[in-house]
Amino acid sequence: MKKFILKIHITPLMAKIFVYNLKLPLKIPFETSFGVQNERDVLLFRYSGDVEAWGESVTDSYPGYSYEDNGTALYIFRNYLLEILRETEDPYNFIEASKKIKGHNMAKSAVETMLWDLKAKREKKGLKELIGGKKERIESGISIGILPMERLISMVRNSLDKGYRRIKLKVKPGWDVDVVRAIRREFGDIPLTVDANQAFEKNPELVLALDRYELLMIEQPMNERNFLGHSRLQKQMSTPICLDESIHSVDDAQRMLEMDAGRIINLKIGRVGGLSESLKIIEFAGKNKIPIWCGGMLETGIGRALNVIVQSREEFRIPGDTSPSDRYFERDVIKRPFIMKNGMIDVPDGIGLGIEPDIEFIEKLSKVHEFEVV
Repeated sequence: MKKFILKIHITPLMAKIFVYNLKLPLKIPFETSFGVQNERDVLLFRYSGDVEAWGESVTDSYPGYSYEDNGTALYIFRNYLLEILRETEDPYNFIEASKKIKGHNMAKSAVETMLWDLKAKREKKGLKELIGGKKERIESGISIGILPMERLISMVRNSLDKGYRRIKLKVKPGWDVDVVRAIRREFGDIPLTVDANQAFEKNPELVLALDRYELLMIEQPMNERNFLGHSRLQKQMSTPICLDESIHSVDDAQRMLEMDAGRIINLKIGRVGGLSESLKIIEFAGKNKIPIWCGGMLETGIGRALNVIVQSREEFRIPGDTSPSDRYFERDVIKRPFIMKNGMIDVPDGIGLGIEPDIEFIEKLSKVHEFEVV
Protein backbone atom coordinates (compact mmCIF):
# COMPACT_ATOMS: atom_id res chain seq x y z
CA MET A 1 0.00 0.00 0.00
CA LYS A 2 1.32 3.39 -0.96
CA LYS A 3 1.67 5.92 1.76
CA PHE A 4 0.74 9.49 1.01
CA ILE A 5 2.26 12.31 2.99
CA LEU A 6 0.16 15.44 3.12
CA LYS A 7 2.31 18.55 3.25
CA ILE A 8 0.63 21.73 4.37
CA HIS A 9 2.26 25.04 3.57
CA ILE A 10 1.12 28.41 4.78
CA THR A 11 0.57 30.43 1.63
CA PRO A 12 -0.42 34.01 1.03
CA LEU A 13 -3.98 32.75 0.42
CA MET A 14 -4.14 31.62 4.06
CA ALA A 15 -2.85 34.87 5.50
CA LYS A 16 -4.56 37.23 7.90
CA ILE A 17 -4.28 40.96 8.40
CA PHE A 18 -4.40 42.36 11.91
CA VAL A 19 -4.96 46.08 12.39
CA TYR A 20 -4.00 47.37 15.83
CA ASN A 21 -5.25 50.65 17.24
CA LEU A 22 -3.37 51.79 20.36
CA LYS A 23 -2.51 55.00 22.15
CA LEU A 24 1.01 55.94 23.23
CA PRO A 25 1.42 59.03 25.47
CA LEU A 26 4.05 61.52 24.36
CA LYS A 27 6.79 62.46 26.80
CA ILE A 28 6.21 66.14 26.06
CA PRO A 29 3.10 67.72 24.50
CA PHE A 30 3.83 68.64 20.88
CA GLU A 31 2.34 71.97 19.80
CA THR A 32 2.23 73.29 16.25
CA SER A 33 0.01 75.79 14.47
CA PHE A 34 -2.47 72.91 14.05
CA GLY A 35 -2.86 72.45 17.83
CA VAL A 36 -1.45 70.49 20.77
CA GLN A 37 -0.87 66.73 20.69
CA ASN A 38 -0.46 64.79 23.96
CA GLU A 39 -0.50 61.25 22.62
CA ARG A 40 0.02 59.31 19.43
CA ASP A 41 -3.09 57.40 18.41
CA VAL A 42 -1.44 54.61 16.43
CA LEU A 43 -2.77 52.39 13.64
CA LEU A 44 -0.53 49.43 12.80
CA PHE A 45 -0.99 46.84 10.05
CA ARG A 46 0.37 43.29 10.38
CA TYR A 47 0.44 40.63 7.67
CA SER A 48 0.52 37.17 9.25
CA GLY A 49 1.09 34.30 6.85
CA ASP A 50 4.18 32.66 5.38
CA VAL A 51 6.07 35.58 6.95
CA GLU A 52 5.20 38.48 9.25
CA ALA A 53 5.15 41.96 7.73
CA TRP A 54 4.25 45.36 9.16
CA GLY A 55 3.14 48.84 8.18
CA GLU A 56 2.09 51.97 10.06
CA SER A 57 -0.48 54.59 9.15
CA VAL A 58 0.56 58.17 9.90
CA THR A 59 -3.05 59.13 10.49
CA ASP A 60 -4.23 60.07 13.98
CA SER A 61 -7.54 60.30 15.79
CA TYR A 62 -8.22 63.86 14.61
CA PRO A 63 -8.12 65.11 10.98
CA GLY A 64 -6.12 68.27 11.67
CA TYR A 65 -3.06 67.75 9.48
CA SER A 66 -5.04 65.93 6.80
CA TYR A 67 -8.66 65.03 6.04
CA GLU A 68 -7.62 61.45 6.83
CA ASP A 69 -7.81 60.02 10.33
CA ASN A 70 -7.63 56.55 11.83
CA GLY A 71 -11.33 56.01 11.25
CA THR A 72 -11.16 56.82 7.54
CA ALA A 73 -7.98 54.75 7.13
CA LEU A 74 -9.62 51.69 8.66
CA TYR A 75 -12.81 52.23 6.64
CA ILE A 76 -10.92 52.59 3.33
CA PHE A 77 -8.86 49.51 4.13
CA ARG A 78 -11.83 47.35 5.10
CA ASN A 79 -14.07 48.36 2.22
CA TYR A 80 -11.65 48.94 -0.66
CA LEU A 81 -7.94 48.27 -0.11
CA LEU A 82 -8.46 44.78 1.31
CA GLU A 83 -10.11 43.74 -1.95
CA ILE A 84 -7.06 44.97 -3.90
CA LEU A 85 -4.73 43.25 -1.45
CA ARG A 86 -6.53 39.96 -2.10
CA GLU A 87 -5.75 40.39 -5.80
CA THR A 88 -2.07 41.34 -5.49
CA GLU A 89 0.61 41.46 -2.83
CA ASP A 90 3.15 43.24 -5.02
CA PRO A 91 3.58 46.80 -3.71
CA TYR A 92 3.86 48.38 -7.17
CA ASN A 93 0.78 46.56 -8.47
CA PHE A 94 -1.13 47.37 -5.30
CA ILE A 95 -0.46 51.10 -5.58
CA GLU A 96 -1.29 51.11 -9.29
CA ALA A 97 -4.60 49.34 -8.63
CA SER A 98 -5.42 51.64 -5.72
CA LYS A 99 -5.34 54.70 -7.98
CA LYS A 100 -8.99 54.06 -8.75
CA ILE A 101 -9.66 55.21 -5.16
CA LYS A 102 -9.27 58.96 -4.96
CA GLY A 103 -7.02 60.30 -2.21
CA HIS A 104 -6.54 58.46 1.09
CA ASN A 105 -2.78 58.38 0.57
CA MET A 106 -2.02 57.63 4.22
CA ALA A 107 -4.22 54.54 4.25
CA LYS A 108 -2.66 53.33 1.00
CA SER A 109 0.85 53.99 2.31
CA ALA A 110 0.30 51.92 5.46
CA VAL A 111 -0.73 48.88 3.43
CA GLU A 112 1.98 49.44 0.83
CA THR A 113 4.65 49.63 3.56
CA MET A 114 3.46 46.25 4.83
CA LEU A 115 3.74 44.86 1.29
CA TRP A 116 7.26 46.24 0.85
CA ASP A 117 8.24 44.57 4.13
CA LEU A 118 6.59 41.38 2.87
CA LYS A 119 8.35 41.50 -0.50
CA ALA A 120 11.77 42.08 1.05
CA LYS A 121 11.31 39.28 3.58
CA ARG A 122 10.20 36.79 0.94
CA GLU A 123 13.30 37.69 -1.05
CA LYS A 124 15.37 37.52 2.16
CA LYS A 125 16.68 41.03 1.58
CA GLY A 126 16.73 44.25 3.52
CA LEU A 127 14.40 46.98 2.28
CA LYS A 128 17.44 49.24 2.07
CA GLU A 129 18.86 46.97 -0.63
CA LEU A 130 15.58 46.88 -2.57
CA ILE A 131 15.37 50.68 -2.81
CA GLY A 132 19.04 51.31 -3.57
CA GLY A 133 20.07 52.69 -0.20
CA LYS A 134 23.80 53.08 0.43
CA LYS A 135 24.32 54.86 3.75
CA GLU A 136 24.83 52.85 6.94
CA ARG A 137 23.67 55.69 9.18
CA ILE A 138 21.76 58.93 8.77
CA GLU A 139 21.97 62.39 10.32
CA SER A 140 19.28 63.21 12.84
CA GLY A 141 17.53 66.55 13.24
CA ILE A 142 14.94 67.51 15.82
CA SER A 143 11.60 69.25 15.47
CA ILE A 144 10.67 71.26 18.57
CA GLY A 145 7.09 72.28 19.20
CA ILE A 146 5.84 75.58 20.57
CA LEU A 147 6.95 75.98 24.20
CA PRO A 148 7.33 78.82 26.73
CA MET A 149 10.54 80.67 25.91
CA GLU A 150 12.60 79.43 28.87
CA ARG A 151 11.66 75.84 28.15
CA LEU A 152 12.33 76.32 24.44
CA ILE A 153 15.83 77.66 25.08
CA SER A 154 16.50 74.81 27.50
CA MET A 155 15.31 72.24 24.96
CA VAL A 156 17.39 73.70 22.14
CA ARG A 157 20.46 73.63 24.40
CA ASN A 158 19.76 70.05 25.43
CA SER A 159 19.26 69.02 21.81
CA LEU A 160 22.56 70.56 20.74
CA ASP A 161 24.31 68.84 23.66
CA LYS A 162 22.87 65.51 22.49
CA GLY A 163 24.35 66.05 19.04
CA TYR A 164 21.34 66.80 16.86
CA ARG A 165 22.55 68.02 13.48
CA ARG A 166 19.68 70.46 12.80
CA ILE A 167 17.19 72.35 14.99
CA LYS A 168 13.68 73.04 13.69
CA LEU A 169 11.28 75.38 15.48
CA LYS A 170 7.53 75.39 15.00
CA VAL A 171 6.21 78.91 14.41
CA LYS A 172 2.88 80.65 13.91
CA PRO A 173 1.64 84.29 13.87
CA GLY A 174 2.51 85.77 17.25
CA TRP A 175 5.24 83.16 17.78
CA ASP A 176 7.64 83.96 14.98
CA VAL A 177 10.31 86.65 14.58
CA ASP A 178 10.92 87.29 18.29
CA VAL A 179 11.39 83.57 18.86
CA VAL A 180 13.94 83.15 16.08
CA ARG A 181 15.75 86.29 17.19
CA ALA A 182 15.98 84.97 20.76
CA ILE A 183 17.34 81.60 19.62
CA ARG A 184 19.92 83.24 17.36
CA ARG A 185 20.97 85.57 20.17
CA GLU A 186 21.35 82.65 22.59
CA PHE A 187 23.01 80.07 20.30
CA GLY A 188 24.52 81.97 17.39
CA ASP A 189 25.12 80.30 14.04
CA ILE A 190 23.48 76.92 14.64
CA PRO A 191 21.80 75.01 11.76
CA LEU A 192 18.29 76.39 12.26
CA THR A 193 15.02 76.08 10.35
CA VAL A 194 11.41 77.03 11.06
CA ASP A 195 8.17 75.29 10.15
CA ALA A 196 4.92 77.24 9.81
CA ASN A 197 2.57 74.38 8.86
CA GLN A 198 0.71 76.79 6.51
CA ALA A 199 0.07 79.34 9.28
CA PHE A 200 1.16 82.52 7.42
CA GLU A 201 -1.32 82.46 4.54
CA LYS A 202 -2.69 85.84 5.70
CA ASN A 203 0.62 87.17 7.08
CA PRO A 204 3.29 86.82 4.36
CA GLU A 205 5.06 89.91 5.70
CA LEU A 206 6.01 87.92 8.80
CA VAL A 207 7.70 85.34 6.60
CA LEU A 208 9.69 88.08 4.87
CA ALA A 209 10.75 89.37 8.29
CA LEU A 210 12.34 85.98 9.01
CA ASP A 211 14.55 86.23 5.93
CA ARG A 212 17.27 88.15 7.78
CA TYR A 213 18.07 85.35 10.25
CA GLU A 214 20.07 83.10 7.90
CA LEU A 215 17.78 80.12 8.26
CA LEU A 216 18.51 76.95 6.29
CA MET A 217 14.88 77.07 5.12
CA ILE A 218 11.39 78.28 5.96
CA GLU A 219 8.99 75.36 5.74
CA GLN A 220 5.46 75.59 4.33
CA PRO A 221 4.57 79.19 5.20
CA MET A 222 1.33 79.29 3.18
CA ASN A 223 -1.61 77.06 2.31
CA GLU A 224 -0.65 73.74 0.76
CA ARG A 225 -2.38 74.43 -2.58
CA ASN A 226 -1.11 78.00 -2.86
CA PHE A 227 1.80 77.39 -5.22
CA LEU A 228 1.41 80.86 -6.73
CA GLY A 229 1.61 82.55 -3.32
CA HIS A 230 4.73 80.56 -2.43
CA SER A 231 6.26 81.49 -5.78
CA ARG A 232 5.66 85.20 -5.19
CA LEU A 233 7.09 84.90 -1.69
CA GLN A 234 10.17 82.98 -2.81
CA LYS A 235 11.05 85.67 -5.34
CA GLN A 236 11.28 88.21 -2.49
CA MET A 237 13.49 86.06 -0.24
CA SER A 238 17.00 84.67 -0.21
CA THR A 239 16.02 81.98 2.34
CA PRO A 240 14.81 78.85 0.53
CA ILE A 241 11.17 77.92 0.99
CA CYS A 242 10.68 74.23 1.71
CA LEU A 243 7.37 72.71 0.63
CA ASP A 244 5.93 70.02 2.88
CA GLU A 245 2.13 69.70 2.89
CA SER A 246 2.09 70.92 -0.73
CA ILE A 247 3.87 67.81 -2.00
CA HIS A 248 1.44 64.92 -2.52
CA SER A 249 3.03 63.46 -5.65
CA VAL A 250 5.90 63.79 -8.08
CA ASP A 251 3.59 66.06 -10.13
CA ASP A 252 3.54 68.51 -7.21
CA ALA A 253 7.33 68.42 -7.08
CA GLN A 254 7.37 69.24 -10.80
CA ARG A 255 4.92 72.11 -10.21
CA MET A 256 7.12 73.48 -7.42
CA LEU A 257 10.14 73.47 -9.70
CA GLU A 258 8.40 75.04 -12.69
CA MET A 259 6.81 77.81 -10.61
CA ASP A 260 9.82 78.35 -8.32
CA ALA A 261 7.36 77.93 -5.46
CA GLY A 262 10.04 76.42 -3.25
CA ARG A 263 13.60 75.14 -3.48
CA ILE A 264 13.64 72.27 -0.97
CA ILE A 265 11.30 69.28 -0.52
CA ASN A 266 10.21 67.74 2.76
CA LEU A 267 9.17 64.19 1.88
CA LYS A 268 6.58 62.53 4.08
CA ILE A 269 6.09 59.00 2.82
CA GLY A 270 2.56 58.59 4.15
CA ARG A 271 1.38 61.89 2.72
CA VAL A 272 2.48 61.05 -0.84
CA GLY A 273 0.87 57.60 -0.76
CA GLY A 274 3.80 55.34 0.04
CA LEU A 275 7.26 54.28 -0.90
CA SER A 276 6.60 53.80 -4.63
CA GLU A 277 5.62 57.45 -5.13
CA SER A 278 8.36 58.53 -2.71
CA LEU A 279 11.00 56.90 -4.90
CA LYS A 280 9.70 58.85 -7.90
CA ILE A 281 9.99 62.09 -5.95
CA ILE A 282 13.47 61.20 -4.69
CA GLU A 283 14.68 60.45 -8.22
CA PHE A 284 13.08 63.64 -9.55
CA ALA A 285 14.79 65.67 -6.83
CA GLY A 286 18.14 64.07 -7.55
CA LYS A 287 17.85 64.62 -11.29
CA ASN A 288 16.95 68.28 -10.82
CA LYS A 289 19.39 68.92 -7.96
CA ILE A 290 16.61 69.81 -5.52
CA PRO A 291 17.61 69.28 -1.87
CA ILE A 292 15.31 66.76 -0.21
CA TRP A 293 14.89 65.52 3.34
CA CYS A 294 12.50 63.27 5.24
CA GLY A 295 9.94 64.63 7.68
CA GLY A 296 8.33 62.84 10.59
CA MET A 297 4.77 62.26 11.80
CA LEU A 298 5.47 61.10 15.38
CA GLU A 299 5.81 57.54 14.08
CA THR A 300 6.48 54.55 16.28
CA GLY A 301 9.53 52.41 15.56
CA ILE A 302 7.71 50.70 12.68
CA GLY A 303 7.05 53.86 10.70
CA ARG A 304 10.36 55.31 11.88
CA ALA A 305 12.20 52.34 10.37
CA LEU A 306 10.80 53.18 6.94
CA ASN A 307 11.87 56.83 7.32
CA VAL A 308 15.39 55.84 8.32
CA ILE A 309 15.74 53.34 5.47
CA VAL A 310 14.54 55.84 2.86
CA GLN A 311 17.18 58.30 4.04
CA SER A 312 19.88 55.76 3.28
CA ARG A 313 19.48 56.91 -0.32
CA GLU A 314 22.29 59.26 -1.31
CA GLU A 315 19.91 62.02 -2.43
CA PHE A 316 19.26 62.87 1.24
CA ARG A 317 21.88 65.37 2.38
CA ILE A 318 19.86 67.39 4.92
CA PRO A 319 19.22 65.92 8.40
CA GLY A 320 15.58 64.86 8.63
CA ASP A 321 13.07 65.03 11.48
CA THR A 322 14.05 61.51 12.48
CA SER A 323 14.78 61.54 16.18
CA PRO A 324 15.46 58.39 18.21
CA SER A 325 12.52 56.52 19.74
CA ASP A 326 13.02 57.91 23.24
CA ARG A 327 12.52 61.47 21.97
CA TYR A 328 8.78 60.84 21.98
CA PHE A 329 7.90 57.63 23.84
CA GLU A 330 8.78 56.04 27.17
CA ARG A 331 8.41 52.69 25.44
CA ASP A 332 8.31 52.05 21.70
CA VAL A 333 6.44 49.23 19.95
CA ILE A 334 9.66 47.58 18.75
CA LYS A 335 12.05 45.53 20.86
CA ARG A 336 15.21 47.39 19.85
CA PRO A 337 14.24 51.06 19.64
CA PHE A 338 16.17 53.51 17.50
CA ILE A 339 18.97 55.27 19.35
CA MET A 340 21.16 58.22 18.37
CA LYS A 341 24.93 58.48 18.75
CA ASN A 342 26.72 61.73 17.92
CA GLY A 343 23.71 62.90 15.96
CA MET A 344 23.55 59.74 13.85
CA ILE A 345 21.07 56.85 13.67
CA ASP A 346 22.00 53.45 12.27
CA VAL A 347 20.04 52.17 9.29
CA PRO A 348 18.46 48.75 10.02
CA ASP A 349 20.45 45.95 8.40
CA GLY A 350 18.03 43.04 8.89
CA ILE A 351 15.63 41.68 6.28
CA GLY A 352 12.56 43.73 5.42
CA LEU A 353 12.20 46.75 7.66
CA GLY A 354 14.87 45.25 9.90
CA ILE A 355 12.90 45.71 13.13
CA GLU A 356 11.21 43.33 15.59
CA PRO A 357 7.79 44.54 16.75
CA ASP A 358 6.90 43.80 20.37
CA ILE A 359 3.67 41.95 19.61
CA GLU A 360 2.85 41.21 23.25
CA PHE A 361 3.12 44.91 24.15
CA ILE A 362 1.15 45.96 21.06
CA GLU A 363 -1.68 43.48 21.69
CA LYS A 364 -1.90 44.44 25.35
CA LEU A 365 -2.67 48.07 24.45
CA SER A 366 -4.68 47.61 21.27
CA LYS A 367 -8.15 47.28 19.93
CA VAL A 368 -7.60 44.62 17.27
CA HIS A 369 -9.35 44.22 13.89
CA GLU A 370 -8.83 40.93 12.05
CA PHE A 371 -9.28 40.27 8.32
CA GLU A 372 -8.83 37.17 6.15
CA VAL A 373 -6.79 37.38 2.96
CA VAL A 374 -8.62 34.87 0.76
